[in-house]
Order: sequence, then C-alpha cells, then structure tokens
Amino acid sequence: MVKSKIDIFKSKDGIEVQVNLDKDTVWLSQLQMQDLFLKSKATISEHIRNIFKENELEENVVVRKFRTTTQHGAISGKTQSSLINLYNLDVIISVGYRVKSERGTQFRIWATNTLREHLIKGYSINEKRLEQLQKTIQLVQRTSKLTKDTEGLIDVLADYSSALDILDSFDHQTLTRDNVNNFVSYQIEYAEAKSAIESLKIKFGGSSLFGNEKDNSFKSSIATIDQTFDGKELYTSIEEKAANLLYFVVKNHSFTDGNKRIAAWLFVWYLNKNDFLYKDDNSKRIENNTLVALTLMIAESNPNEKEMMVNVIINLIN
Repeated sequence: MVKSKIDIFKSKDGIEVQVNLDKDTVWLSQLQMQDLFLKSKATISEHIRNIFKENELEENVVVRKFRTTTQHGAISGKTQSSLINLYNLDVIISVGYRVKSERGTQFRIWATNTLREHLIKGYSINEKRLEQLQKTIQLVQRTSKLTKDTEGLIDVLADYSSALDILDSFDHQTLTRDNVNNFVSYQIEYAEAKSAIESLKIKFGGSSLFGNEKDNSFKSSIATIDQTFDGKELYTSIEEKAANLLYFVVKNHSFTDGNKRIAAWLFVWYLNKNDFLYKDDNSKRIENNTLVALTLMIAESNPNEKEMMVNVIINLIN
C-alpha cells in the first residue's frame, strides 16, 4: 500500500494532476492518466494491457495498490474507502510514447526534474547519517570475530554503502572508471545495429518515422565507439563503449522518432553481444527502472556533464 508525498503537476494549458511520489518514482491511476493524456478510459486501459501483454514491463513491479477515501454515494456525510491500482513512471512513459501526447512530454520533463530534486534533497539531509553508517560498517568489519547473522547484516549494509559511495562521488565529481572489463569480443557495426533497430521497430507498431535517420549522426555515433587515436582505442572497455553508445544515441537525436527507446535498446543489445548483460549469478547488470532513469537523465543533462554521466553508467554497470 502506497503512503507517499503528494505533488502537483500543472500543464502549460492549466490542467493540474495530483502525483504520488514514493520509492524514487511517481505514481498515477488510470483516471489520472486519462486527464494527463486527454484520452478515454478504454484507450488508456488498452495501452496498459498491451504493455504487460508484450512483456515490456513486469506488472508486479510497476503496479501498486493504493487505498483512497471518497464520499459515500448513498449516505450523506459518510465516506468509504477502496483500493485502486497506481502505475509508476515506467508505465506512464510507456503509455505516453504510445499516445504521443504533448502533455505527456511536459509531464515526463516535470517528473524527471521533480525526482532529481527529491533525491538530491533526501541525499543532502541524510549525508551525515550515511557517513556514520559507513564508519559503523568499517568498525564492525574490523572486529576479530563475527557471527553468521552479523556477517549477513554487514553484507546488506555493504551493498547499500557501495551505492551511497557512487552518489557521494557523483556529488563531489570524483567518480572514476576502475575495475572495467577490457576484453571486448564484439565490435559494433552500423548494418547490424540498424537490423537491431528494425526488430525494435516492429515491437512499436512499424511506424515509418520510428528509427528513420534524419542525418548521418547515427553512423557517427556507431563509429565513435570503436574510434582509435594514434593507434590506440579511445574507449578500451565494454563499459566505456556501452555507456558512450547510450549517451551518443540519446543526445545526437538522430531519428525522427524513438531516440530514447532506440538508445536504451542498443545499450542492452551491445552488452548482450559482448556477453556482459548479466552478472555471474544471472542477475541483470542494469535493472529496468535504472535503465529508464539513466536514459531520461542523459536526455535532460547538460552536454558539459557528459563525462560525469558516462562515469555514472560505468559505475552502475559494475
């Protein structure tokens, strides 16, 4: 059940939508999406069904129950409560791509900036607590004898500590590219990349605009990944190549439609081609929500932040 902060999205034409902020994402009901995208209940419901039917998103991950209280229809002054489904930002963006709503684009930009501000504020408030947590972990790790339960707790704390270290390094612009994999088995080719885009095009209805190149910038993006200088590769690791591929395809905006989806797909496709999409325990190196957030952050980022954005991607891959 969602217990979350409420924020207000206001479109350029003056329409307001109450938005739930929780778990580093935003949540809307189907009714709210109707208001947001100016589409009927049947249209929104159909798009949501297709998203899950096509396995674009996992329903149990992106849908949560929310208890709402309304006025009783038959008894004056009495209220009644019921559970409704709320859908997170992944679903909202997917629906927005399908209906191609201008207001949906406004909402995506607003949500990205709101979440970024929300996360930064939360990090700033808790920074001293996080420092103390890391010192506590180090102190316990130095003890001579740990019980099995204590070891398990330290493993969990250490996992979160690593994520916090990335946030801290990003905040202080000290992210590095350590422990990368320099064994690159697959060299990306333009023709094969185009073929991969065609397979994605079919998934999104086969529109002639999707994946239609506006200029030669996509070829340039592909060529840059394996570019050499003075006989040495500019990007030597799988992580660097994949991160720059994602960045260039998003930022160069080479296609009439589908730039972010194509960039995210090629990023995953390239990692898979290099047998680097999954870890040794078969878990994904980049989870779905993380990939969505990274792609949107790149799209909204300042070009001057390019190296920092690439460093974030590399650290998250690892």
